[in-house]
Amino acid sequence: MRRRAAVLLALTVLAGPVRADMPAECRVARHLVDDTPRLTGTAAALAAKRLNVLVLGAGSSVLPGKGGENLAYPERLRVALSEEMPGIKVTLATDVTPHRTATAMVESLATDLGKAKPDLLVWQTGTVDAMQGIDPDQFNQALDKGIGIAKAAGADVVLINAQYSPRTESIIALGNYSEIMRWVAAQHEIPLFDRFAVMRLWADLGTFDFFTVTKKLDTAGRVHDCIGRLLAALVAEAAKPEVPPGPGGK
Repeated sequence: MRRRAAVLLALTVLAGPVRADMPAECRVARHLVDDTPRLTGTAAALAAKRLNVLVLGAGSSVLPGKGGENLAYPERLRVALSEEMPGIKVTLATDVTPHRTATAMVESLATDLGKAKPDLLVWQTGTVDAMQGIDPDQFNQALDKGIGIAKAAGADVVLINAQYSPRTESIIALGNYSEIMRWVAAQHEIPLFDRFAVMRLWADLGTFDFFTVTKKLDTAGRVHDCIGRLLAALVAEAAKPEVPPGPGGK
């Protein structure tokens, strides 16, 4: 109990300013989405009072059942962005299909970009590659290729890694693929939304119970809502207009 209280206190100090209406269960992981590279194309789009977003993902980007689409993080991201950025017209397109590797996603990416013409591509991947044991070099190359295609189409890119599950952590090498994504993001100077770390922190703190098996969407919906809110915070921070230097370059 003392350890958990100390961790919560430290996170409160680190997290910095957040929206007052962000739920506390989301805020405890806010510090994990700070210090991201700038999204210059997104910033330009916001200056024009609009933002077109394309979410490319696999099965962990959707929720099943009636209303699942509205509860999943892509739609929660759109809603949160609209709240974060009043006066901005936010549109969302998605290509979220289960069981696809990064290589398979890249195959349809040019078509998706041509249809949606996004200012921002949010690309969730890594889970299926880890489950199938895809060669790490192949995974790395697919990420490089996809980012190159997106940038050539004029879209900023945010990567999202795998979701954390204590049930599969010792079975599937998700951490290895997450580290590849971190390296690729750094090389391309693009943000990585570390969903794996965010969800592991929630598990460590007891914020969400990822062991309980339930058919209800309650917990999953709350998790996806927090993911959407934190993603929106990342985008808003990374797309802030640059402050011109003052006199003397300061």
